[in-house]
Amino acid sequence: MAHRIDGRKLGRSGGHRTALYKNLTVSILRYERVKTTEAKAKEVQGRVERMITLAKRGDLSARRAVVSQFPNEPLVVTKLFDEIAPKYADRTSGYTRIVKLGQRAGDAAEVVQIELV
Repeated sequence: MAHRIDGRKLGRSGGHRTALYKNLTVSILRYERVKTTEAKAKEVQGRVERMITLAKRGDLSARRAVVSQFPNEPLVVTKLFDEIAPKYADRTSGYTRIVKLGQRAGDAAEVVQIELV
């Protein structure tokens, strides 16, 4: 039985998967929309929403928590706290949307666009 097994492996090792999630999260916060596969989008959606919720708090410990996730991305952290978080001040959750775009020609993977609402 596979009880309490969370997340998708996506055919990658643990470190590679973690790097993928962080890079995809940074890209979504930087460009506000990214095309990717459905599995990757569903995995990273919760991470993006968690970062926005953390940034909405706006205090020093929240900023340090976000910086610890993205230590080499000061522009993304600034954008998250100064532009993105105030935009969602009156919203409690649901900051992202996944729009299906169809299948990829090469391997028929379901391609979606994940974007900030």
